Amino acid sequence: MSAAPLSSAEIAAIRAQFPILDREVNGHPLTYLDSAATAQKPRRVLDAERAFYERENAAVHRGAHTLAAEATELYEDARRTIAAFLAVDENEVVFTGNATEGINLVATAIGIASSGRGAGADFPTYALQPGDEILTTELEHHANLIPWQELAARTGATLRHIPVTDDGMLDLDAVPSLITERTRVVAVTAVSNVTGFVTPLERLVPLARAVGALVVLDACQAAPHLALHPRELDVDVAVFSGHKLYGPTAIGVLYGRAAVLDALPPHLFGGSAITTVTLEKAHFLPAPQRFEPGTPRIAEAIGLAEAVRFVTEIGMDRIAATEHVLAERLHAALAAIPGIRVLGGSAVPAGQRVALASVVVEGVHAHDAGQVLDDQGIAVRVGHHCAQPLHRRLGATASLRLSAGVHTTADELDRAIAAVAGIRAYFGLDSEAGDVGKDT
Repeated sequence: MSAAPLSSAEIAAIRAQFPILDREVNGHPLTYLDSAATAQKPRRVLDAERAFYERENAAVHRGAHTLAAEATELYEDARRTIAAFLAVDENEVVFTGNATEGINLVATAIGIASSGRGAGADFPTYALQPGDEILTTELEHHANLIPWQELAARTGATLRHIPVTDDGMLDLDAVPSLITERTRVVAVTAVSNVTGFVTPLERLVPLARAVGALVVLDACQAAPHLALHPRELDVDVAVFSGHKLYGPTAIGVLYGRAAVLDALPPHLFGGSAITTVTLEKAHFLPAPQRFEPGTPRIAEAIGLAEAVRFVTEIGMDRIAATEHVLAERLHAALAAIPGIRVLGGSAVPAGQRVALASVVVEGVHAHDAGQVLDDQGIAVRVGHHCAQPLHRRLGATASLRLSAGVHTTADELDRAIAAVAGIRAYFGLDSEAGDVGKDT
């Protein structure tokens, strides 16, 4: 039985937990539709961070005093909380600075292994050689593209890409010919940050598994909206940022299958990640500590754990059900506006997109369109959303993106849709659709 969407009363109670939603912007109530860039924070997350600094602030994993023990327990409890959220073991959860750092951790570690020198000499499992292949897609955020470009350049591996169709969906027919015995890494997004489409991983991961490729999942746009269980998805690595999941900035999570983490060398070097050090050589702790050198982001991890408790109490299944309703409402309404082109096709299976849409306004640059909405207190994202190749493939240089959060109401969506419908009239342009999509 599928979960029921949140009721209006439940959403109102959720909204009341976000202090920032009480404010006005440019004389209008704030309508925040930029959650895909960063989510707002419920009061309990702010309180959790502040309480740590006021009551338990100390370095973790060191010191014999009470504060140090309490801080360590809070930090490791945060790891356990996030492991439970992902349905994985706590030693498979690595705290990072953000998702970008998490992907770079894996790519850099593979590069070090490929060098065969230093720490890399002890971790040869995932070393790349010239002729090996790394596979990404045209959908990717730059954070899941550029690290692999750099790794390919440093190792002599070949970087290949799964193309997208004119509708902005993965061309799954091309996948069998792109995943070969030479494929060593497959890096893919779970949800596009431009179209909101959910990647059909069930069609992709088995092919990667068949050739023994390492599967790396960018889960940034999935974690706040859908239940994220990496083991069920059968991926080796999954990363997401805390700030998109109603948590603090400067904290991210990397899930790594235990056997994978055990086979990767450290990517940064220093204290807290070692067992013994001589003047000639260091010996490293097992995961996850091997990947968390120095003083970690303690307060941020505690805040993120509170954010995870927040969404868990609401229920990820109910969040997903609510977003499905909002997504269909958003896409249908935007697609019906003359002079507006929604990036990505409309023939998407039910439940296969989150409440996110990017649009091009005929004759109006995205930044100008965004300013019109901001004047009405509506916060959206404009630009290429760190996805230039996908925008280029879809014939746009920039777009205006609306993205909902757990606190978004249908009335807010309707208000934003009406504002988008008025953009061309604001600039004195005809309302009739023309050659939509060519920015001026």
